[in-house]
Amino acid sequence: MLLGGGLGSLAALGGTSVWAADRYLIDDVQVAHASSLEAGTTTAEAAGTGTSTATSYTSETASVTISTVESGTGSDRLTYFVADVTVSKATVVRSAFAQDEFGQNIIADPSTIAGDVGAVLAINGDYYGFRDTGMVIRNGIVFRDSGARQGLAFYTDGRVELYDETATTAAALLADGVWNTLSFGPGLVEDGAVLPGIDDLEIDTNFGNHSVQGRQPRTGVGMVSTNHLLFVVVDGRSEGYSRGVTMSEFAQIFVDHKAQVAYNLDGGGSSTMVFKGDLVNNPLGRGEERGTSDIIYVAG
Repeated sequence: MLLGGGLGSLAALGGTSVWAADRYLIDDVQVAHASSLEAGTTTAEAAGTGTSTATSYTSETASVTISTVESGTGSDRLTYFVADVTVSKATVVRSAFAQDEFGQNIIADPSTIAGDVGAVLAINGDYYGFRDTGMVIRNGIVFRDSGARQGLAFYTDGRVELYDETATTAAALLADGVWNTLSFGPGLVEDGAVLPGIDDLEIDTNFGNHSVQGRQPRTGVGMVSTNHLLFVVVDGRSEGYSRGVTMSEFAQIFVDHKAQVAYNLDGGGSSTMVFKGDLVNNPLGRGEERGTSDIIYVAG
């Protein structure tokens, strides 16, 4: 989660800003035209409570219902968005990279990425390009095999599971039928219950501020049952509109919506939901998107 001032605050870090600028501000394209690759390959081979309103979409391949939930008043006001998604087959849920390129520091607004691929529904992904570790399998293609943390795996049979990246390989995941992986965390829900201790965890993906605790804007994804998913975006850091949620509060939202598994993604100013080309949420109360590396989306 890119907290506080995000990348714009790096200049205040003195000597470390040179390293940060090299790593996070200079485009490093490792795979161009990523969407043209064929599934089953590697890139090396390829070179709560409250009021709710809803809107929906239905096709032969996907059903999407988005609910807006609002509760509390004043400094305790909370606004979040739950997209209840059912797909005919797991591969309808896909990933896309900014500018259709895999690498570091390549970004675009989530709505732009979503528009490029004709997504019906999209949320920001794990901002894989902000680091050089973690499993990156997208749409059945291995882009990175560098296990470092707890990940989330989407299988072609419609299952979604938490897993330990350090205990496997990308080739093994692909052989087991993994279609997409996400690498951020932590896991929020397993076996239908909130995982313990998540309010005390830190993650290793945020340069300069490793904490993701407290009430924050959040993005996450969960599974209710095979091919039945939840995409959740919580707005925050906007007094009088939405305070954000703690990690355990975020997990409870998924449990309240019957999720058996749920996982935390990049949040803060990155938290974004796009539906049929329109921005659903209100990032940081300003209605402005922040560029990111990738999205998870429902194909039209």
